[in-house]
Amino acid sequence: MKILTLHGINLNMFGKRDPKQYGTATLAQIDDQLRALGQELGAEVECFQTNFEGEMAERIHRAHTDGTEAVIINAGAWTHYSYGIRDALAILKCPIIEVHMSNIHAREAFRHTSVIAELARGQIAGFGVDSYLLGLRAAVSAVQQAQG
Repeated sequence: MKILTLHGINLNMFGKRDPKQYGTATLAQIDDQLRALGQELGAEVECFQTNFEGEMAERIHRAHTDGTEAVIINAGAWTHYSYGIRDALAILKCPIIEVHMSNIHAREAFRHTSVIAELARGQIAGFGVDSYLLGLRAAVSAVQQAQG
């Protein structure tokens, strides 16, 4: 089972950026935890991060044909306004799980809206690194359900 985890803009700064909101784990540590849990769950986890919207759209496009069976995405600030990322995700036929380290609904008003949410199987927010790990569990479950 192939699961793609997408990290959006500024998320390469985890561990350095606003530890009150995002904790102290680095993106590399999060990716390592995802891959380790993926092994336990029988899933190959690929992690991809970019600060360039077009590059993110291109990676999503590749997921349409490269055997990706589910996508976990934390689009960062793009969550709230990127119709380009949203439209790229809409091409996919596989389950999409939206995750956020912080509780976006308890923060600034502009963060309460996700243009991705209506495409997602579900949204997990506010649990720090566990948001990603819970997202991976949800993705694996969604793939297993689809396989019957």
